[in-house]
Amino acid sequence: MRINFVEIQNFRKLYSVRVDFGEKTTVFVGANNSGKTSALQALRKFLAFKVEEFQVQDITLCYWRCVKEIGKSWHKGRSNGEQALLELDVWRSFLPVLDLWLDANDDELHHVRDLIPTLSWSGGTLGVRLAIEPKNLEDLYARYLEAMDSATHLRGTDSESDVNSLSDPSPQPPIWPLDLLDFLRRKFASFFTVRAYVLDPKKIQAPNHSCARPQVLRNESQSLEGNPLAGIIKVHHIDAQRGFGDVQHGRGDRRPTSRGRRLSAQLQSYYTEHLDPTEHQHLDPTDLEALRAIKTAEESFNQRLEESFRVAFDQVESMGYPGISDPKPHVSTQLNFIDGLNHAAAVSFRVANREGQSEQGADFLLPEDYNGLGYQNLISMIFDLMSFRDTWLKVGKGNEKSTVEEIEPIHLVLAEEPEAHLHAQVQQVFIKKAYQTLSGREELGPATPLHTQLVISTHSSHLAHEAVFATLRYFRRIPAGMVASVPVSTVANLSTVFGTQDETDQFVTRYLRSQHVDLFFADAAILIEGAAERILLPNFIERRSDFLNQRYLSILEIGGSHAHRLRELLLLLGLPTLIVTDLDAINSLNRKAEAPSRDSEQITANQTLKTWIPNEERIDALLDAGDGTKVLRGDDLCEVRVAYQMPVELANHEGGDFCPSTFEDALAMENVEFFKKQSGAGLVGKLRDLFTTEALPASIAEKLFEEVRNGRKAEFALDIIASPDFLELNVPTYIKEGLDWLETRLQQNQEEVLFKSVEEGEDAT
Repeated sequence: MRINFVEIQNFRKLYSVRVDFGEKTTVFVGANNSGKTSALQALRKFLAFKVEEFQVQDITLCYWRCVKEIGKSWHKGRSNGEQALLELDVWRSFLPVLDLWLDANDDELHHVRDLIPTLSWSGGTLGVRLAIEPKNLEDLYARYLEAMDSATHLRGTDSESDVNSLSDPSPQPPIWPLDLLDFLRRKFASFFTVRAYVLDPKKIQAPNHSCARPQVLRNESQSLEGNPLAGIIKVHHIDAQRGFGDVQHGRGDRRPTSRGRRLSAQLQSYYTEHLDPTEHQHLDPTDLEALRAIKTAEESFNQRLEESFRVAFDQVESMGYPGISDPKPHVSTQLNFIDGLNHAAAVSFRVANREGQSEQGADFLLPEDYNGLGYQNLISMIFDLMSFRDTWLKVGKGNEKSTVEEIEPIHLVLAEEPEAHLHAQVQQVFIKKAYQTLSGREELGPATPLHTQLVISTHSSHLAHEAVFATLRYFRRIPAGMVASVPVSTVANLSTVFGTQDETDQFVTRYLRSQHVDLFFADAAILIEGAAERILLPNFIERRSDFLNQRYLSILEIGGSHAHRLRELLLLLGLPTLIVTDLDAINSLNRKAEAPSRDSEQITANQTLKTWIPNEERIDALLDAGDGTKVLRGDDLCEVRVAYQMPVELANHEGGDFCPSTFEDALAMENVEFFKKQSGAGLVGKLRDLFTTEALPASIAEKLFEEVRNGRKAEFALDIIASPDFLELNVPTYIKEGLDWLETRLQQNQEEVLFKSVEEGEDAT
């Protein structure tokens, strides 16, 4: 049995999303504030099946006004002598909901009997809805109006004027409650509960434009008794804030704060729960040896204590105590295995010198606080995962032997931002080994019906790089106006992009695995041709645009012959994308590279220009293309623009415009005076000589094309950066126009509200 997917509605930024689960590991990626944490919180809160975990603020922001409007209608109805409309369906339309869909076998019937929709079920998909609902609407209605009447009395106004004041912009005294939303900020858990409903697998609908479409329950649907997932799913979680290094210094000691955790405390807990041999249910020969040794130590130590305190007790007796019938004082010790871990030096880190030992013949031992936070964090998470696994399997000296039927068939582990304090290489090790740790017991072999699923949220491109791309779930920020009247999030399942194993999918997967890809956390993407652009483009951005400098831009070096292969991925992620590529003119007859020229029947060898944007191969048509043909629209947030070389006027030379073919000759043509002043060798020196000795523009263009084609381009870019005249360098026009477009596009996306009409039914408010 395993979790197939969940659909979450009306929970914080998750207006209506589907999150597919991988068979073993699922990784949530996305920019800051994209809803990853909200998804983990929804899983934790709903699966805990406790309304105390929720707050009214968990309701999606666009529905807060709905709560206020209900309160206002109750006031108005009472003032008019009307009977209040207390309908559960009104609340169901905006309260948080989580639909959990499982894949189960028919031999697991004893676990899922409460979730079976029909008697004909013989294995397959099962669904259950966990919904926040009012316990008793009549009680909520009465208690709310009672609280409002009390607040009205304190404000010194009558009830009707107070109702009118809810829409009055003038300040009100901060007397609780101001409205129904304010009332529920304190009383939510008192008037709401979590209920469960069986869902029909036949009514599952695929998401529409990344928005989930959960099924609608019939009005007569009956909720299940209790928590139907008890005994099915065991949930454990690792928080993002683990508090390492939060220690206070005082009177020579080091004590953890309320947020801090020490490794010694974790080891004590793990030992007590799973290893302590003093729990006699399951002892093996090694445990008996340990108990015998500790008993011997107790007797020896007690004898020494008795001798040490004999003089002191004799002095006490000389003072008349104890009398004939008084109990005599006695000192003894009781040693316990856990005592060995219950002190500040229980966990230390061994450091050997060059010879392997210190001068005293032992390794150096440093307290745990002296080791780096990254290693403390890694060790802590490893112990967490082992403890989660052993607790789920009921492994340990204090547990009775459990059968498979007595263990929850699904173990769900949620880890939020495990990369905190970890070095990049350690992050990659963690994502590789975490699931192995969770499944590292013989009870979890291939034939077991027990199944572990690990869900990780991360901001780390290193961790995402190491994960299998089919396990990634991309959380995308959606501004107000596209889906709802407030900013929300959608979720894209990247397994739909990387899972088909055709030629394009294989290339994309291999390419992204070979690069340090921060694409999944970026505000925008820039695809470039080669090393020279990689070196110089960030400097161009820094010089030209403070706005772009403040955005998270992912720059990918992929080349025009392959950039089109990322088309589906870029559109799925919905990122504004600039493709900086080369014109790459060739002779249409012999297919040899040539300097671009008009009316010569040249074509481009660039596959991106030929097959994607602007879907044209003729050089004449490409040179005449307007800005509109260089842009492909995805949705209101996502556009892709291509930028390639266009004709430019050769500075201080007459004879018309000339067209560069690559980034390097475009840079040279627009910076003739810059290169005349350079003193370097290599391609920079050749360009200096060319511009100072040649007079005919046609000759310059032809020789420039050949020099750049055969030059060392990365070395060329490094020589330019090293030049003292670097700040005088002009940005090639085609790149400048592309960066201007990207800045404008991102500024539009930054608007809080998109000025577009919202289709009927999209905004429930």
